[in-house]
Amino acid sequence: MKRNMLLWACLVGMLLSSCKEANESNETYDLVVYGATSSGVIAAYTAKTMGKSVLLVEPSQHLGGLTTGGLGYTDIGNKYAVTGLSRDFYRRLGDHYGKFEQWIFEPSVAKKTFQDYLDEVGIEVQYGWRIDAATKEEGWITEIRLENTADPSGAKRSVSGKMFIDATYEGDLMARAGVSYTIGREPNDQYGETYNGVQLMTGHQFPDGVDPYQTPGDPSSGLLWGISEDALEPDGTGDDKIQAYNYRICLTNDPANRIEITEPEGYDPSMFDLLVRLFEAQPDRRSLGNYFIWSRMPNSKTDINNRGGFSTDMIGMNHDYPEADYATRQEIIDAHTHYTKSLLYFYKTDPRVPTELQEQIQEWGYPKDEYVDNGHWTPQLYVREVRRMVGEYVMTQANCVGEAVVDDGVGMAAYTMDSHNIQRIVIEKEGKKMVKNEGNVEIGGFGPYPIAYRSLIPKSEDAKNLLVPVALSASHIAYGSIRMEPVFMVLGQSTAVAASMAIDGGKAVQEVDVPALQEELKTNPLADGSTADILVDNDDVAQVSLVGNWEKMSRGGYGPSFLVAGSAGNNSVRFRPTIRDEGKYGVYVYFSRVAEASSQTHIVLGDGFEEHEMVIKEEDIRVEGQTSGEWVHLGDYDFKPNTSPFVEVSNKNADGNVVADAVLWVPVR
Repeated sequence: MKRNMLLWACLVGMLLSSCKEANESNETYDLVVYGATSSGVIAAYTAKTMGKSVLLVEPSQHLGGLTTGGLGYTDIGNKYAVTGLSRDFYRRLGDHYGKFEQWIFEPSVAKKTFQDYLDEVGIEVQYGWRIDAATKEEGWITEIRLENTADPSGAKRSVSGKMFIDATYEGDLMARAGVSYTIGREPNDQYGETYNGVQLMTGHQFPDGVDPYQTPGDPSSGLLWGISEDALEPDGTGDDKIQAYNYRICLTNDPANRIEITEPEGYDPSMFDLLVRLFEAQPDRRSLGNYFIWSRMPNSKTDINNRGGFSTDMIGMNHDYPEADYATRQEIIDAHTHYTKSLLYFYKTDPRVPTELQEQIQEWGYPKDEYVDNGHWTPQLYVREVRRMVGEYVMTQANCVGEAVVDDGVGMAAYTMDSHNIQRIVIEKEGKKMVKNEGNVEIGGFGPYPIAYRSLIPKSEDAKNLLVPVALSASHIAYGSIRMEPVFMVLGQSTAVAASMAIDGGKAVQEVDVPALQEELKTNPLADGSTADILVDNDDVAQVSLVGNWEKMSRGGYGPSFLVAGSAGNNSVRFRPTIRDEGKYGVYVYFSRVAEASSQTHIVLGDGFEEHEMVIKEEDIRVEGQTSGEWVHLGDYDFKPNTSPFVEVSNKNADGNVVADAVLWVPVR
């Protein structure tokens, strides 16, 4: 009897196993990267160059996240913070546009650049697969189950990995794996912050007096579209609300490449009744630039972002997104698409739009050569903030402003502490009800700061083989500074190197040798063993010598500071690199914008054997995008170790202020 039962059990087991194999494939990799965002692409590329088998999975059909999704006007903060393959990405864009580095670009060019990375190492993105579940054993993720995005009821895939990276904006793998996370705003007192929680500020705001009711002055008539009934809480109060999402809109005014803006299905102009009242409240604002950040991109294109009280941000309409199921998320995305296309059509056609604004938008339309597989509309909603891990270390406002400095930094951030508005509400001021936006924060004035490795990994009890470079561990307001695409690429590389080291050592991510990780990122910045750039910044005291009177400036330069001298006296700064590898290097000097700048700067370059004098004309320095300075190429020269090369910047023959900031020696490849 026992033997028969055993045979029956074996038969049933074999049957179940064969059924599973028929409906679910099993795959095993060293590293599974979930999310082909900019961070995910760089993570996958890095790990593959380090000899690891890599699976890159993307729930959508889109490559590159926001970097290819319309955000071409790069949120830099400070270029000093952009290192490794992230910096290489912007140099590859520079190759396309004929510059050293390019920070403003077209979506299709960014997408091709990411695809080039993947093609170089033979990675094929597995598009259209999203996470359904994750399995853990004793804190180790053993496998994730994937479902087909287009056919969720179809056959599943089970994917095993030694290490996992969640590179999604949403943190879906992290959540499915049972890792601790938070949503929304912490109260100020939780981390001793100033700018977290509820904030009623003046940025991107309505002027006083704009009536919120359908019939002005009559609350019984109901609120206009887009206004919440929620009450304003005291400043610093925490909640689970998240900052507004929008699209970074790519339009063109090239007639040969333009598709007309047409009426979207279900168009309802009453959505913009509040915008009409904003027009009426500020009659002197008759430029599109007053209502949109209308940034010009190459080849007659744009990256359009939110500006003012009523713009592309769909304020308050995304609060359910973080925890919503996939179908509900798609409804939220579709609502944002409808809103944005309706907004453009409203500006173009509604008679209530001021004539000057309507005339200005007529020349714009959707570009024929962008997003050709998605109706010429970006498939990537700007989900600025979704879930945030609560990991081994939480980055906070104190880290941003330099009051707390971590020693396990594996990347830097430098952008303003930035939050878009979170809700649109009614307040009472001087006895009158009016509409206001709440949640906008824009606080800067600090230099680059390190991001802790511990903020990229879960607590050990949550998961031992997961790294999270995008939905990382930070408070709401600190995340607002960190959440920039160049930084996500830096952190993607850092987590991939850490994952590779953990695999090689048979260790958990919490056991990675951080000093060794930091050294690898510094000495092998392109992850391919090539010679690294040599940067000498004015703050590198041992490699910089000053003559004369120089004033140190803390904002607007490359790195923590830069030096400025007037035209009087004999003032010079000499930058001295250490050459370890013989070869040809391109030499670049960084010029930061400064008031009353000299029309020319005198430079002497010593290659270790002879000196070369040159003059850089201020009128020849092109500064573009969100940056305060630009690299200027001095030429390519041969350098050898054990010589004494230098670059000297001086005020010789200057007729204004001269800048001495940073010098870069780049191996010519």
